[in-house]
Amino acid sequence: MSRTERKYTTMVAAGQTTGEGWSSRTAFILAAVGAAVGLGNIWRFPTLAGESGGGAFVIFYIGCVFLLGLPLVLSEIFIGRVGQTDAVGSIRKVAQDSNASPSWSIFGGIGAIAAFLIVSFYSVVAGWVLYYAGVMGWDLLQAIMAGDPFRGALVGEDQAQIQQRLGDMFANPRLLLAMHFAFMGLTLYIVARGVSSGIEKAATYLMPAFFVLLVGLVVYGAIEGDIGDAVAFLFTPDWSKLTPQVMNSALGQALFSLSLGVAGLITYGSYIKEKSNLGGTAAMIAVADTSVALLAGLMIFPIVLAVGLDPAAGPTLVFQTLPFAFQTMPAGALFGFLFFVLILVAAITSSISLLEVPTAWGIGERGWSRHKSALIFGVGAFAIGILCLLGYNVLADVRPLGFWSLFENTDILDTIDGFTGKVMLPVGALLTSIFVGWKADANLLRTTTGLSPWAFSLWRFLIAWLCPIAVAIILVTGLFPSILPA
Repeated sequence: MSRTERKYTTMVAAGQTTGEGWSSRTAFILAAVGAAVGLGNIWRFPTLAGESGGGAFVIFYIGCVFLLGLPLVLSEIFIGRVGQTDAVGSIRKVAQDSNASPSWSIFGGIGAIAAFLIVSFYSVVAGWVLYYAGVMGWDLLQAIMAGDPFRGALVGEDQAQIQQRLGDMFANPRLLLAMHFAFMGLTLYIVARGVSSGIEKAATYLMPAFFVLLVGLVVYGAIEGDIGDAVAFLFTPDWSKLTPQVMNSALGQALFSLSLGVAGLITYGSYIKEKSNLGGTAAMIAVADTSVALLAGLMIFPIVLAVGLDPAAGPTLVFQTLPFAFQTMPAGALFGFLFFVLILVAAITSSISLLEVPTAWGIGERGWSRHKSALIFGVGAFAIGILCLLGYNVLADVRPLGFWSLFENTDILDTIDGFTGKVMLPVGALLTSIFVGWKADANLLRTTTGLSPWAFSLWRFLIAWLCPIAVAIILVTGLFPSILPA
């Protein structure tokens, strides 16, 4: 054994755990679903589905979730369940038990850094949602005070004024800073309280509320919107639109929406203290996450199509297209407010899991207290987020990676988003699939996951062969987009 391996083996033996755990399997599932369900489901999925022509993208996306996303979800939970500590320490523990090199723990470090960087700009974007929730909440209050609580939203504003609000917000650094501060403060408060008193309690209350709001808004869209056209758009495939770019987008969205590659599920999996069917748990997370994405489409597109707006509006769909749509619909003031509350809840549960990853690393690897670790990484992410929000106004001309052609025209936030999404997340997912598929001990995998023989063989094949190839394609095409035919 080399000196490096002896060093890491000693660290495993003396490694620290958080000493915390979920109170039940249900609590873990709620928290894990909350980690996966976020802006990627409510905003990014409808945006990509709209831009990609609907049905063909959606069907291919669902296939990617269950053939690629689900095996990786189970792999991350398995690592955490065995390791019982932060992502780096958990991977090191699995490597030790499998007689593999402890250097594999590097992808846990990549995930922790990626989670830290993502939560920094995620909080800024969630701040936009918080602002719009406030705008719509004030509009609803005015409607109630005027004795007409079921009127349309933003009465008296034309489409140009509604669309201009987004630009005005970007041009106001103080407003962006206040929203970023409020959202990051809430995230930090919950994480600092710990697993049982903070994360689990938040998931226990927020996730049921989220699903009630989601179903209510889907019903509203079905009644007041054009549900027939929306269903046809989302589930009737036009296979001519399934281009290499669309397939690549669907593949990337499947991994992005499940929060894979950032070690979040490894960290959450480490808090499982009792034996359970990890395969069934992973399947429930994948099904819930995919269902939320599809319901988000059934919530948004009936409203957009009913008022004749463009479903391919892109990233402005949520902040410019939908507020105008709610203006023309009955009870638009009420349901417009509830819509942004829904997105805000999804953003909170995801940001908690993102900040928890580096926080757990500080506890497990550095021996810090939870409060100290959460504060260090929370404040650090907040500081990076300030640079991101200033990139829309004061630092609008700054291009952090301008020397790299892939990022030569992207601002600070989009650069961090692009680098983590195109490089760090695929690398983390790729190394996870290779490690679990080729290096982890088969008996350890079998006994920990509790899979039946046929399910275990299928999972091992997918994680060892299909997942590495697919994730490598995402990585290569992300770095060299010209490879894909126009």
